Amino acid sequence: MPPLAAFPKGFFDAIVERRMTVFQWIDHAGDLELDGAELYPKFLDSFDSAYLKKVRSAASSRGLELPMFCNSPDFTQPDPADRKKEVERTREMFRVTAELGGKFCRVLSGQNRPGLDAEEALGWVIGALASLVRDAEAAGVVLVIENHYKDGLWLYPEFAQSHARYLAILHAVDSPWLRVQYDPSNAIVAGEDQYDLLERVLPRVATVQASDRYVEGGTVEDLRRLSADPQHGYAPFLKHGVIGHGLNDYDRIFRTLAGSGWDGWVSIEDGDGGTIEEGMANLRDSAAFLRTKLAQHFGPDARETGA
Repeated sequence: MPPLAAFPKGFFDAIVERRMTVFQWIDHAGDLELDGAELYPKFLDSFDSAYLKKVRSAASSRGLELPMFCNSPDFTQPDPADRKKEVERTREMFRVTAELGGKFCRVLSGQNRPGLDAEEALGWVIGALASLVRDAEAAGVVLVIENHYKDGLWLYPEFAQSHARYLAILHAVDSPWLRVQYDPSNAIVAGEDQYDLLERVLPRVATVQASDRYVEGGTVEDLRRLSADPQHGYAPFLKHGVIGHGLNDYDRIFRTLAGSGWDGWVSIEDGDGGTIEEGMANLRDSAAFLRTKLAQHFGPDARETGA
């Protein structure tokens, strides 16, 4: 049965701004009876080993692992010195991931800045990731590149938001230490087919970020016809909701993953709401839905039922 974690999307700003501490987030995750909680660099007060030990201990006391460190490297910065710093910082995040007990460090390509030469920027990203896979192996940490939309602290969307660029990076850096974090909703945001992407990346999927989107006042075809705003990207009628209530067919997704023998982590990306209580209620609903679907497709009765 794939283990279940959560990333606090709905609490992201609160944690970054310290209106909620990382320890409070861990407590909330523990209340949800999850297997793990995911962290982000700006959630932490320090990268010092003693502090990281306290964070890991807090998670352990609630029965949680910290499997994924959601790093957001920006490898499309035009200045070579800035890109070099980003590579060095990412190496440091491998240590942080390992000291937290994690096995996966999320990576991105970088921001799709106006005026970038796409081929040149693609080369920067590939070069950066290719230079990091040996360091990841040495740290015992797998890089997982997400088909992402936009980091919460970035000005511009993900450079590799399109499947063409995303797949080009994966094909160029063909290493067991660079694998896939698959997010079906981000494929929808990109105006592309989430199931087609899954089939293409299936052999390299390490982790799955479960989220959901729905349209309100528009259609998916409208979304595909739109040109995303270079800063914000989201169509106004595309909403983020409780998992199982949106556009993603998780029966189809989990059936495909189970059929391939996949057994990695699933992470909830939810928690949106006007208050912490509302966000937690949404997380509980998402967790309950995913537990049911995971049991259906990966549980001991899955083969007998043909799920």
